[in-house]
Amino acid sequence: MVYMSITPSEIEALLISLRASFFATLFGLPFAILIAYVLARFRFPGHGLLNVVVHLPLVLPPVVTGYLLLLTLGRKAPLGAALETCCGIVFSFRWTGAALAAGIMAFPLIVRAVRLSIEAVDTRLEQSALTLGADPVWVFLSITLPLALPGIV
Repeated sequence: MVYMSITPSEIEALLISLRASFFATLFGLPFAILIAYVLARFRFPGHGLLNVVVHLPLVLPPVVTGYLLLLTLGRKAPLGAALETCCGIVFSFRWTGAALAAGIMAFPLIVRAVRLSIEAVDTRLEQSALTLGADPVWVFLSITLPLALPGIV
């Protein structure tokens, strides 16, 4: 029988991956829910364009996505330099960059799952609450979100 031992560097790599995935989900999920709700419930000029932009990371090669992130959020890029100066946030070659990249690559998949869950919620329930005088935000928080929660989870 062969026993495998995990080296400290392997444990560190695993912990960085877990931290990056946790923060990617934590910060990306609220935006994904919002975008999925907008795509599921509203039709507006630019609806198709928003859908394309959301799903773009699925069709772009990961190398291209990473390169675009470096061009926009690298230390010498205007936005990256501004974030480092004002907030102390650095994305390039750090776990924060890995979290951002993981969040961007997973974002379309999250939006798709949440959108399907929101579309499965009966709109008559939401309309009934609205006709009874409920605020649209309250309708979303008390009806739509709980009924879509299995798809969100």
